[in-house]
Amino acid sequence: MELPHRTTGTAPHRREIGMAKNFLELIIGSFEDKKQWRAYVARVKALPEDYRTAVEGIERYLMHSGDTPADWSLAAKMFDDLVELFERAAADGTPIREIVGEDPLEFVETFVGTYSDGGWIAKERERLRKTIERAAGEEAD
Repeated sequence: MELPHRTTGTAPHRREIGMAKNFLELIIGSFEDKKQWRAYVARVKALPEDYRTAVEGIERYLMHSGDTPADWSLAAKMFDDLVELFERAAADGTPIREIVGEDPLEFVETFVGTYSDGGWIAKERERLRKTIERAAGEEAD
């Protein structure tokens, strides 16, 4: 039995594409995660100016504070919920102060607390603790 014309050349080519994609994702991260992030950014840009400014400020604070969950799926859910909250508020005409209250830091800490896995800062604290234990000869086996 003879195979149809050109079938032998397609499988290796697909395998090469798959390997290249896996290699690129290893280097630059998941393409699907990047699509999710771009969708989030597009939703933020679509908000009315005041709401967009508030979300961008909260996002900036979260990125710099280290409170963002280290697990991407958890962080993606958090950012998705954040923009959804502000989209609904904008649609309902809810003032920004009614969303965040008088203390934006308290709002952000409460908001992120429902998603937090400790973020990268928790991992670094644990790494420091273990390093000092190891250096002091206190490492438990």
